[in-house]
Amino acid sequence: MAKVLTPEQIEQYDREGFVCPLRALSESSAGALRNRIEAFEKAQACEAQQTLAFKAHLPFSWLSDVITNPIILDAVEDILGPNLLCWGSSFFQKNANDPRFVSWHQDTYYYGLEPPETLTVWLSITHSNSESGCVRVVPGSHRNRKVLAFDNIEHKDNLLARGQTIVDVDEDAAIPMVLRPGEFSMHHEAVVHGSSPNKSNDRRIGLSIHYIPTNVRRVKYNQPNSMPKAALVRGKDEYGHWEHERLAVADFEPKRLEELIALRREFLSRSRKGTETPA
Repeated sequence: MAKVLTPEQIEQYDREGFVCPLRALSESSAGALRNRIEAFEKAQACEAQQTLAFKAHLPFSWLSDVITNPIILDAVEDILGPNLLCWGSSFFQKNANDPRFVSWHQDTYYYGLEPPETLTVWLSITHSNSESGCVRVVPGSHRNRKVLAFDNIEHKDNLLARGQTIVDVDEDAAIPMVLRPGEFSMHHEAVVHGSSPNKSNDRRIGLSIHYIPTNVRRVKYNQPNSMPKAALVRGKDEYGHWEHERLAVADFEPKRLEELIALRREFLSRSRKGTETPA
């Protein structure tokens, strides 16, 4: 029996590759989370997405609490089953009246997983709607689990590192995943999605969290003589494809922030060489 999702929502995820909206946090709790994020940005003099990429939860117990939120995990379990790993999380944000966007793409290109079954939870910290540049998805574009043809089109306002762009997208078929603060969406890694500039007078802040069942393996982008890392967030791991990553136990662990910064630096280096890896 499903814990959060209705049978219709489970069927929608399978058929269309996404489901929303679902609520994880109250709007006041989302506001408190925003305050923590913006306090970090002020202290570090940067946007969260410039530093807290790939494993944003790594240095913070309060973000580890988000990726292990029972409502979120219940919803993910309804799709992926009881044994779950979280291999990554990243902030995506646009400031008020911000021209930045995310071009049409599939996450599968970046992930290198087999089978390609990452479920991404996109938790909205602020309002995410058509005016503020919410995520839009093309229903059913995930069904064959294949990477569609794309170009790398550089643009100063594209939030994707190399400008991965699927050019022949029927934008009229795209559906906006409108979310209020504290609500989340779920989408399959192969579904085509993107987002437009923020034309509103407030920031659009979201946290994307990446979950897989424990049978999934990383088959690309692995480092020599090391296993990829992920946090076991529910159930048990009978496969051993991933090294289990410790979640933060302190409010802030500076050494783990240093690890995260080094990880991002490595990603940017690989991106310039065309061999990017998300973790």
